[in-house]
Amino acid sequence: MSKFHRLYTGEGGIDFIGRTRLWYWITAVLLVVSIGAIGVRGFDLGIDFEGGTKLNMPAAELSTEAVGETFSEATGVTPELVQIVGAGDTRTLEIKSQRLSDEQIAEARRSIFEEFHPKDAHGTPSPDAIGDSTVSESWGDTITHRMVIAMIAFLALAFVYIALRLQREMAVAAMLALLVDAVVIAGIYALFGFEVTPATVIGLLTVLAFSIYDTVIVFDKVRENTEGLKGSFRSTYAEEANLAVNQTVMRSISTSVISALPIIALMIVAVWMMGVGTLKDLALIQLIGVVEGVFSSIFLATPILVSLMSRRKDIRKHAEGVAKRRQGILDDEAAAEARRELAASGETSDFAPARGANAHLSVSTSDPMSETSPRPGTPGTPGVTGVSWRPNQRR
Repeated sequence: MSKFHRLYTGEGGIDFIGRTRLWYWITAVLLVVSIGAIGVRGFDLGIDFEGGTKLNMPAAELSTEAVGETFSEATGVTPELVQIVGAGDTRTLEIKSQRLSDEQIAEARRSIFEEFHPKDAHGTPSPDAIGDSTVSESWGDTITHRMVIAMIAFLALAFVYIALRLQREMAVAAMLALLVDAVVIAGIYALFGFEVTPATVIGLLTVLAFSIYDTVIVFDKVRENTEGLKGSFRSTYAEEANLAVNQTVMRSISTSVISALPIIALMIVAVWMMGVGTLKDLALIQLIGVVEGVFSSIFLATPILVSLMSRRKDIRKHAEGVAKRRQGILDDEAAAEARRELAASGETSDFAPARGANAHLSVSTSDPMSETSPRPGTPGTPGVTGVSWRPNQRR
């Protein structure tokens, strides 16, 4: 059976947890680059945040350099950005600058019309083909303030939901993964100079919610796999968590691909063909966020969870028992004693009990290494790939 087939069927195929150090290094590099870009380059905020003036007109055969020079000569102000968006007949030339007075705007429109004669929707040269919009600095400050409040409120609500929905270590891991998502996405915008608009903020909140959802799905599978874990010595917490990731990875990828398809369609139709800038901002942040969300939920959140759980005394003792059992050091009597110690430990409340009222009986009387029971296995081990055993569960 090929590794891809095992991965597709959820039987396991990739040792995600075994490569934890690699994922941590990749995350560390992304964070360093992102924080550095934010600190050095900062963000390219749109006029909705900083205030300013924007002129737009049908691009036709216009040259951005020529239009920019005409604008500067007419207003005495160097434009911050002159660009063409869209494709075909919907191509639009945009000019962004600091806030201009009404007289400067009127002079810029007059000079550009006299020089280039842009045409309106009816194909007739008209000054009305040149549109303008102005946002004051005070309005920009208000929008920025509200954006910050929205981000803080979202993160607070997200953390409350995670804390109530998940176990303690799972909640911490999910929160850390969410913060990494936010920093990396912000770093990408700073590094490549993408413009930040209100649509960008809306899209960011959307993709962060998507990332939380994806992480919760994986963690639910981890919790299911680790029910009754300490009732046997067949597999460790890390192995069951790794199996959970393998069982959900194709679902996460499929969900992300399905989510990305309409986003890509939006970018092609609305941006490339129609030149709608707001939709471009929304589509771009969502596309970046979907990719980053998949990375964090699969390659980061669960390894963080396993690292946190491995610090617990009961999990370490259980892992030692599994290792001894596989080496033949732990006999049945010693295994039963170890199970009683684990059951009596003070940190067992985070684990759901084994399924079935008599689960403890089957655990204590059955031989975990007998030929009639499934043998322990981890993804990638020939013949035992994806095996996950629990008390009173038949396969």
